[in-house]
Amino acid sequence: MKKGNFGKFALLWFGEFISSIGGGLTSFGLGVYIFNKTGSASAMALVTLLGFLPTLLLSVPAGVLADRHDRRLLMIIGDGLSAVGVFFILMCMLNGGAELWQICVGVTISASFSALLEPSYKATISDLLTKEQFSKASGLVSLAGSARYLFSPIIAGILLAVSSIKVILIIDICTFFLTIATITVVKKSIRKKAEKVAEGFWKSMKGGWKAIRRKKGVLALALVSSVITLFMGVLQVLVEPLVLSFADSKTLGIAETVCACGMLVSGVVLGVRGIKRGYVKTLSISLALAGLFMAALGLFMNIVPIVIFGFLFFATLPFANNALDYLVRTNIADNMQGRAWGLLGFISQLGYVVAYAVSGVLADVLGSTNGGVGYGAAIAIRIAGVLLFLAALAIPVRKSVRSLEKVA
Repeated sequence: MKKGNFGKFALLWFGEFISSIGGGLTSFGLGVYIFNKTGSASAMALVTLLGFLPTLLLSVPAGVLADRHDRRLLMIIGDGLSAVGVFFILMCMLNGGAELWQICVGVTISASFSALLEPSYKATISDLLTKEQFSKASGLVSLAGSARYLFSPIIAGILLAVSSIKVILIIDICTFFLTIATITVVKKSIRKKAEKVAEGFWKSMKGGWKAIRRKKGVLALALVSSVITLFMGVLQVLVEPLVLSFADSKTLGIAETVCACGMLVSGVVLGVRGIKRGYVKTLSISLALAGLFMAALGLFMNIVPIVIFGFLFFATLPFANNALDYLVRTNIADNMQGRAWGLLGFISQLGYVVAYAVSGVLADVLGSTNGGVGYGAAIAIRIAGVLLFLAALAIPVRKSVRSLEKVA
């Protein structure tokens, strides 16, 4: 029944691909705007935190809703209303410039509604595709997620050189309409998939937790992932103030795009071939290499080595994401996918909250003693890279994690 649905998945994927580019434009533009206005890594980290925290806190109830209601409708609502926050920031810009608190409000609004997207999107993939297509689809999903790093920075950097942040926000708002259109087409072509037996919201959420607890390896992966996201979040926050401390926004945009080409190369390879076996080993090795490349990136205050090691860092991520996605997806029942992804996303991404909360402050403090914010960011990135390497080596040690591959 699912064999003819890869085309529908491709259409849905295209919409999310465009949405990722639009979101990346706004994220890059606001980051440059805030740094130029404040010169503080802490201010940039604060906006990043507020753009992430609502999505994290609401991911669990969003996962429950994805199993109880029409997943495509939830995606339309989430994508459509998340444009409200971007529109609010644009209005503030048109009225003379947005203050930091106004940007924080707009980003929070947008992120709150975006929380509906992720669990419904991932669960819809399970609705549309066969088990044999999961790995190939995961490669394409990773590619779409990388679009915000691959295409958005260079586009935003060029736009900022010839226009302003307002143009970027307008383009992002326009991408919402295209994304909603693709979801609508897919929604009309497949039947709504919901639970036959109605149950209470909290009971439904507990059901998702039990589904994860039954597989100790899945829970272990989520906990390990939370440690990994802590270290990766440091790089995500601090790479922009690191580069902006000695270069302009156009150079930053080009550098980020070249680095993200690593994800493009790996994503294309995985989209064509996928991973056939050795998922746990692939996950551990790819994340260990990511840590080494991150640490090396932080050794330099020069754009060339930063780009080289940044490219290598991003090249490892699709392999890690593909392996992790497959191990979880093949060990959770289809009717539990929405709430399971919501809970797993909440647990695994707690590390980002810590990273966004402390990395900017850490960079400012380290930089205040010697060398400025760029120097402080470089030191923090080195430390995080080494710790990511050590955490990755611990993944295959757990027997419960290795057992997930037997089911797959």
